[in-house]
Parts: sequence; structure tokens; C-alpha cells
Amino acid sequence: MIRYTLRCEQGHDFESWFPSSDSYEAQRGRGLVSCPHCGSARVEKAIMAPSVARTDRGAPPAAPDAAPAQETARETAQTPAPAPANPVALMGDQEREFRRLVRELRDHVTSKADYVGEDFADLARKMHGGEIEHRSIYGEASADEVKALRDDEVEVFPLPVLPEDRN
Repeated sequence: MIRYTLRCEQGHDFESWFPSSDSYEAQRGRGLVSCPHCGSARVEKAIMAPSVARTDRGAPPAAPDAAPAQETARETAQTPAPAPANPVALMGDQEREFRRLVRELRDHVTSKADYVGEDFADLARKMHGGEIEHRSIYGEASADEVKALRDDEVEVFPLPVLPEDRN
């Protein structure tokens, strides 16, 4: 996951997470990335400081009469590196409300539609073509299958996934 600091045309700064930089560009290109303050879809990445993990935390400063470099290197090799910190974010009221609404949308769709698993693309195409009765369904589909469905003007959309759903 990549966290971007974004800025809309009105100058509002906000952050958002994306699975990859390609995902950000695709969503932005389709107008799916919008400012939570004013709703503008004219959004650009803001300048951000890179997040670089430090390896010197907790290391005591070298004493003036430190051991020779050869012994220090041997000791360092035996000392396990500290575990990298997990990225965290403090959520504001807008973020909590947005997540609540996304969760509500997902729960509504999954409670009103039939789960069809990996048959999703085939069934969606058959419904679109009138071969079988239309009904609300959800399931699994690869990115290529979804693209092919959209190219054929079959109306599909991905169910939103929240970070806590992946844990």
C-alpha cells in the first residue's frame, strides 16, 4: 500500500492509500479520487517527504575508546536489526464516517446479492446478453475479466475493501 498526500485545485490537502502508483493513476484518471473537503476531482499529488526507516535508533553513541572496526562489525552482525514499524494513521471524523459509509455499502450489496464466486464474469456476461434472468450478483473476477466486461459495456464495479478487511 502507498500513502499519498494529495491536493485539490482549491488547495485542500488530504491523504489517501492506494495499492500501487498505477492504481492511483487509474483511479484519478477515471475521476474516482476526489477531495473530501470540497468534492473536486481535480487532484494532484502534493510534495511529500519520503518515509525512510532509520536503522540507528536505539544504538548507543560510540565511545571515544571504542573497539577496533573489525570487532564492531562482528558485534553488529550478531545484533538483530530492529523490526520495521508498521505504518499507522490517526483517523479523523471524516475518515471514520467515510469508512462507515463504505462498510455500509459493502454490507448492503453482499446482503442483497447472490455470491457466485469465480463464475462472476461468465454470469454477468450472460445476464447482460439476456441469456439468463438478471439478478444482483457479486463474486471474484480478475482485472482482465473486469476490463473485458467494461469494454463490452457490462456494468460492473469493484466492492470496496477496507484495510481492516485484509487483516
